[in-house]
Amino acid sequence: MDEPILILRSSRKTLALEIRRDGTLLVRAPGNLPRREIQRFLREKEDWIRRHLAQMEQRREAAREPYSPEQLRAFADRAKEIIPQKLSHFAPLVGVDYGKVTIRSQHSRWGSCSSKGNLNFNCLLSLCPPEVVDYVVVHELCHRKQMNHSAAFWSEVERVLPDYRLRKQWLKDHGTCLIDRLP
Repeated sequence: MDEPILILRSSRKTLALEIRRDGTLLVRAPGNLPRREIQRFLREKEDWIRRHLAQMEQRREAAREPYSPEQLRAFADRAKEIIPQKLSHFAPLVGVDYGKVTIRSQHSRWGSCSSKGNLNFNCLLSLCPPEVVDYVVVHELCHRKQMNHSAAFWSEVERVLPDYRLRKQWLKDHGTCLIDRLP
């Protein structure tokens, strides 16, 4: 493979592979895993890597013009109307409170939750179906109970949104097309 490879070692127990927007392969690996095991992993995933790189290239070629600053402001203004309403609705159902809410144009996240309870949301959520926005809001609120993606976390999300997997899949299927137009 000719793609640049970045290996990040940590205390994790498993290997994970991510293809970044610039085509770099990011391998997350346990700190003590021999390099030959990482290379074996990459050989096993070669078809998957090539398929996803080709898809990225197709999306790049098909991408329309980037959003203008005016469009991004309009998306953010709309998100500032929608998201607080959804937070007010779902926070009691999840059984949590939250801190400051910020709307941003982000290339890699739909939302995030800080350890202090502050929530960040992507302005592009204003372009998503309402049920998808509900999912992202509930997802971040559930992080107020579980600051991880453990089984307990997903159980909490499912308790509030039993069909969360469909909503999550919509983001996986369509979200990249929205994010790819960010300048």
